[in-house]
Amino acid sequence: MSDFPSLQPAMTILIELGDVTGVGSASKGTPLAVAALPGGSIKSEPGFSPAIDAEWVGTGADYIHNDPSGERMRLNAHGVVKDKSGGLVYLNYTGVVDITPELGAILQGKPDAKSTEFGNSFIEMRFETGDEKLKSLETMSFVGAGRFVVQQGKPVVVEYKLSRVVKGK
Repeated sequence: MSDFPSLQPAMTILIELGDVTGVGSASKGTPLAVAALPGGSIKSEPGFSPAIDAEWVGTGADYIHNDPSGERMRLNAHGVVKDKSGGLVYLNYTGVVDITPELGAILQGKPDAKSTEFGNSFIEMRFETGDEKLKSLETMSFVGAGRFVVQQGKPVVVEYKLSRVVKGK
């Protein structure tokens, strides 16, 4: 089993979901929707290096295609965060989300919608930065599991638990 990679807990990412604009697609067969990502944060787990404690800068976007079956969404999200040290970091993740009845209720804005559990949303994350302290993020591979968090009177937040892929044990 030592040939298989292991996962090192790395960081928690919270991303606020904003308005979604349906764009459509004449050539791809599945419609494109663009979700604004107006806020969020990244905080590394204790002991993870390089440590990051960052807030969203500006508005990011998630370019979403639903599968023709309507059972899954394909994500391609982009954003920029600013670390407490002042360093800027661009992030990009792609992933697949199962559209469960619980998630459907959230996406439809139903008043009885509840937060989802981890296990139906998985991503692969990449970082880019000019900051010397954070540059090693560019050389690491990350995967994450997500859930959708619903709180009364607040925007929906996607929470990702991100892990670094490391040599197997």
